[in-house]
Amino acid sequence: MQTKGLLFIPDISGFTRFVNEIEIDHSRHIIQQLLEVLINSNNSGLEISEIEGDAILFYKFGEPLELETLYKQVEKMFCEFHRHLNAYDHRKICQCKACVSAVDLTLKIITHYGEFTTYNVKNFSKLIGKDVIVAHQLLKNDIEQHEYWLVTDPLLQDASPEELADWMKWDASAKLTETGSIPFHYTQLSQLKNELPPEPDQRLDLSDKTRVISVYKDYDIDIKTLCYTVVHFEFRQQWQPGLKEINEVEHFLPGVGSRHQHVMENGEKIMMFTSSFSYDPEKKIQFSETDEKRKNSTYYTIEKAPDGRSRLTMDFYLHKNPVRQVLFNLFERNKLESNLRQSLENLAPIVKAMVLPLEF
Repeated sequence: MQTKGLLFIPDISGFTRFVNEIEIDHSRHIIQQLLEVLINSNNSGLEISEIEGDAILFYKFGEPLELETLYKQVEKMFCEFHRHLNAYDHRKICQCKACVSAVDLTLKIITHYGEFTTYNVKNFSKLIGKDVIVAHQLLKNDIEQHEYWLVTDPLLQDASPEELADWMKWDASAKLTETGSIPFHYTQLSQLKNELPPEPDQRLDLSDKTRVISVYKDYDIDIKTLCYTVVHFEFRQQWQPGLKEINEVEHFLPGVGSRHQHVMENGEKIMMFTSSFSYDPEKKIQFSETDEKRKNSTYYTIEKAPDGRSRLTMDFYLHKNPVRQVLFNLFERNKLESNLRQSLENLAPIVKAMVLPLEF
């Protein structure tokens, strides 16, 4: 039985301890997605011992990986972690503290080589050994920043870590444990995050569409409450005529690109996706939905109106097609425009009674 190997622990931090139900639920979803990102970024044959809250205990028996190979694995996980957070920050719709602060989450990675072995509990393989304890003790140290790679000396193998990347600056330290002092080196990883390409604009491309209907209404309510009521699908059937319910198809937090199914009272099912979202509660909030075949889009604009009121404008766009537009004007326009105007009227008592959650 092998008793020596690599211990590899990516650890997420940065969330405060939320107390509101929505924030707790959303922070759980965000961490779950990030843990999956880290697992999917494993391209070094690492085994998973267990998921420990916001961290994963990976291991690999055998001789130490070459330092450059180990760094490539660290780089892969770190970059995919922040690439996911950047993408979520650009496509998120929810404005609770958990979702807004997700982009500030950090990742540190502890790598240690030592002695340990496995034992089985039912279908689970657990690790045991003094170096498993050491690896976990290394998570608590005096390094001020929270985005770094820590390498214990056995993994350096007389290699020069400074040669891995020009921007790296290495420091040496040691962790005092009950079994003695554990020397290690560490380097900050923030430069990798800074070099990631920016996320593309999430605005709806209207170049291939034409606006065929536009209706609006002012409400005696603040812009945030109006936005919350409009963009949350659980309220939609209360104010849009003919809509029975909306089923969220994706199993992650809704955002730009996520799909949802409109179930109509007549039994028709229409697959839609969120095609854009921009949030500036001091000026304007815009949100759009497009059918999966990209034939039409509904654009919701929420902005401040005169006398301290808020205005919701609903614009309906068709894909540019002269024949389709003629048929729409002949057979569909009047009914749809009537439904949109009725939606605005139905929304008035709902938004007036809406209580904005404390976390928004």
